[in-house]
Amino acid sequence: MSIFAAVVAALAALLHVYIFVMESAWWTRPAIWKRFGLASQSEAETTRVLAYNQGFYNLFLAIGTAVGIALFFAGPRDAGAALMFFGLGSMVLAAVVLTTAGPGRLRSALTQGTLPLIAIVLLLIAV
Repeated sequence: MSIFAAVVAALAALLHVYIFVMESAWWTRPAIWKRFGLASQSEAETTRVLAYNQGFYNLFLAIGTAVGIALFFAGPRDAGAALMFFGLGSMVLAAVVLTTAGPGRLRSALTQGTLPLIAIVLLLIAV
């Protein structure tokens, strides 16, 4: 079961790396800012610094989860599990917070939070 937990956790981390790229590198591309619900290029430029910062939060959660996966299998196992729980739990909680940001955010929250939630359940079964 721990292999399945690690695979799903890795997928959650990869998704958050992709979110990092969208927010921190591609934010002013029309396809990206439209995906995030912005109305104009001007709005994307205005929010660029905020998105840049938010993207790094996603990257750090992904890195923490990846380090947790590595430690879980290479040791110390408990430290790896703790890092995985922290990273994945933070991803899930961020998705919950996203649902409070206004109408129309449920789909994004489900996209962001489903994989880490599944990984947490599998990890709980594994440990």
